[in-house]
Amino acid sequence: MKALVRNIGQLLTLAGPDEPRRGKLAGSLGLIRGAALLVEDGAILAAGREEAVSRAEGAAQAEVVDAGGRVVSPGFVDSHSHALFAAPRLSDFEARASGKSYEQIAAAGGGILSSVNGVRGCAEEELARLLRERAEKFLACGTTTLEVKSGYGLELSSELKMLRAIKKAATQTPLEIVSTFLGAHALPPEMAGRRDDYVRRVTGEMLEAVAREKLARFADVFCDEGYFSAEESSRILEAAAKAGLGLKIHAEQLSRTGAAALAARLNAVSVDHLDHASDADIAALLSGPTVAALVPGSNYFMGTAYPPARKLIDRGAAVALATDFNPGTCPCWDMRQILSIACTQMKMTPAEAWVAATVNGACALGLSRTHGSLEPGKKADAACWDAEDYREIPYYFGGTGVSWTMKSGAIVAGRAAAKAELAHENPALRS
Repeated sequence: MKALVRNIGQLLTLAGPDEPRRGKLAGSLGLIRGAALLVEDGAILAAGREEAVSRAEGAAQAEVVDAGGRVVSPGFVDSHSHALFAAPRLSDFEARASGKSYEQIAAAGGGILSSVNGVRGCAEEELARLLRERAEKFLACGTTTLEVKSGYGLELSSELKMLRAIKKAATQTPLEIVSTFLGAHALPPEMAGRRDDYVRRVTGEMLEAVAREKLARFADVFCDEGYFSAEESSRILEAAAKAGLGLKIHAEQLSRTGAAALAARLNAVSVDHLDHASDADIAALLSGPTVAALVPGSNYFMGTAYPPARKLIDRGAAVALATDFNPGTCPCWDMRQILSIACTQMKMTPAEAWVAATVNGACALGLSRTHGSLEPGKKADAACWDAEDYREIPYYFGGTGVSWTMKSGAIVAGRAAAKAELAHENPALRS
């Protein structure tokens, strides 16, 4: 069935090449006023001025969705999250508010290992339920595609449990979920003093099982002081590539380790965080396909210095924005807040933030041919905003600002989705 979304005040198509947007394209929105979208079978048939789209074949018979003069954008593509966990780390939050550092909290049994204990004690079905419920929050905020990492298991059975729960939840929600194996998130407590043994487990039995069951599209590693060195990270990522997984890497977050240059050398799809990236690190990212995925929500929550977004963009790197939603350092699932932080704290323009949160986010997940822009042939993933100008979305903060979210051509969240659900239950409301 076809659907015609008409009366769009501003349509952000993000039209352009299926590759990371950088340079002059870093802020190119493909904005069309007085626009419409025609969709069928989950894909976009036409996007452009309403008078032209309304004349397209089948438009006259399509179900009409009136955007009410609002802004319509691609759905957000959130390329970095740790959205599967058992419980929030409220004790960490309280300790940090009392002046404790990230390292001090971890040394006291908090941090990543606190979440590990929670996941190890949680059943797979319960983990899937928790992720499914969180998925609804992402959809309500305009996110249509989300990357979710493992990494709170840190031993074979628990890592597989997480990845199976992610796979199960992905079949139970309209939110599209991309799974990443992060067995190299931290050294588990039972392996203290046995770093080489754990790296061998990750590169051996863990990766073999993940690849055998096809449980992840990517592998990631936390390359930082106190976690995994550049040499260890290289061994893990090279083994992951041999297993058929794409590569991502946590880089230069707590300290500079050389992880950004490693990501560029291995043609990782993204290099994430980059709080301590140097000029040499930025230079390494200018010529290859690796996207710099920045997660400024974690810097805001932790009160740390922001990554050099302005320098990355001005020098020609491709920048994406993501939430880093996790229980300890960024409990935020709302990409609108991330756009606001990017504009106010990292001095990205609103247009650059939109590019980074949509099409470049898709590039950071290897999905640029099908996601991140509203062009014929791509997925009909869109958000309609209670705004007349796209700059309002990062300008206002607090509240989602979403009128409705469309995934694969169906409205799945927002007031329109609620009305459709009520109409299904009560025929009297269908008019």
